[in-house]
Amino acid sequence: MRITKSDCFRSNQSPSTMLDLMADVELRHLRTMAAIAEEGTFGRAASRLGYTQSSVSQQIAALEKAVGGAVFDRPGGPRPVRITHLGEVVLAHGRDLLTKAAALTDAVDRFRAGNGRIDIGTFPGATRLILPAVVRRLLSEHPGCDIRLSEVEPEDPQIGDLDLLFHYGQIEGDVEHVELLDEPYLLVAGAGVFPEGPVPVKLLDDAPMVAWPPTHHQTRLEQALARGGARPRIVFRTAGHETIVSMVRAGIGSAVLPQLGIHGSDAWSDDGLSIHQLRPSPASTWYLYWPAGRTQSPLATRAIELAVEAANELADQM
Repeated sequence: MRITKSDCFRSNQSPSTMLDLMADVELRHLRTMAAIAEEGTFGRAASRLGYTQSSVSQQIAALEKAVGGAVFDRPGGPRPVRITHLGEVVLAHGRDLLTKAAALTDAVDRFRAGNGRIDIGTFPGATRLILPAVVRRLLSEHPGCDIRLSEVEPEDPQIGDLDLLFHYGQIEGDVEHVELLDEPYLLVAGAGVFPEGPVPVKLLDDAPMVAWPPTHHQTRLEQALARGGARPRIVFRTAGHETIVSMVRAGIGSAVLPQLGIHGSDAWSDDGLSIHQLRPSPASTWYLYWPAGRTQSPLATRAIELAVEAANELADQM
């Protein structure tokens, strides 16, 4: 009895036989098959992929020859094609291969310097005060590089596929990091409300205060104040450091804000305001993370160096 390729595919063959059988399958054949399964007809798949319909038919014929059986039932006319049981098996594994091929392409793009790509997760403070210097230098040194920035949720920061992640706290997972700077919180109050110099945190207990909404960052701050013996009376919550300072100017209450949140603002020169250190001083540590065990591209390595430089300059200004 003559054993056909179709019989081989359906039988329990050795791995080497299966590898030989699949040697002629190309990624473009699998992409075409996936497009047909999603579009329903060879014609619509051809339009989507930019092929002629005859080219699509030839690719599917080559795929069917490689796997030893039909992957689609073709009813003819305008009616949609139907995937066969064999086709379902091929498509399921084919999509896995396409995903891995895309990941490989992405990894190569990330590794290349110059015309490479770097994905950076960030938060507003780092975006405003560190990343401009980093991005400017990277684009100057590697004019063709592809820099992609994204805001990361502070409640549950995940490095995922990111090359680098700025965050103002410790994160879980298989990561490495460098500590960039410690940012103290300062008390912003109306002139004369508190004595000059550092203010004990306990003096804020039941004091009227303007604060951020209960974000992850703000909640951590209020917990730190409570450990210092202060539970301020929050009279207004609003987003934005400048908005909060404007309410302090109006006299509704004081505020505790990160130093870099008011960095460069006119609050420092406003005679109607006073800015104090706190004792004990709440602080937030800024970190830069990257995946442990992943070979860093030259672009990512350079970005880390530039971020450390920018953070050191910022710390000197503080």
